[in-house]
Amino acid sequence: MKKVLLVEDEKEIRELYAGYLRDMGYTVIPAEDGTVALQKALAEEWDIMLLDIMLPGQDGIQVLKMIKANERLRDKPVIALTNLNIESVINEVFNLGADGFLVKSEITPDKIINEVETVLQKYS
Repeated sequence: MKKVLLVEDEKEIRELYAGYLRDMGYTVIPAEDGTVALQKALAEEWDIMLLDIMLPGQDGIQVLKMIKANERLRDKPVIALTNLNIESVINEVFNLGADGFLVKSEITPDKIINEVETVLQKYS
């Protein structure tokens, strides 16, 4: 069973995404902010991270930089989530090493599952 580290500060959205993922057989490790995300990324085993970009404290860009700078974590897949459908933000997350990008206002259960499965297949 694959484990998803789900980083989302809005509780309702985090629970919604977690439900989609659990329904498809994934184990979900929730994190409500960047600090908790980094703690869990280092302490727990996970296969893929869904990372909200707009987070309190350390934002998703900072978390992504730290994940990709860590020798043990840098090769793990990360999908960025945001409502900032701005080309400069999209380019930045991909330049930092993100494997996917989803606009939260356009996410459906199928889109989130398809993106997770597509990215995980690249790492199989």
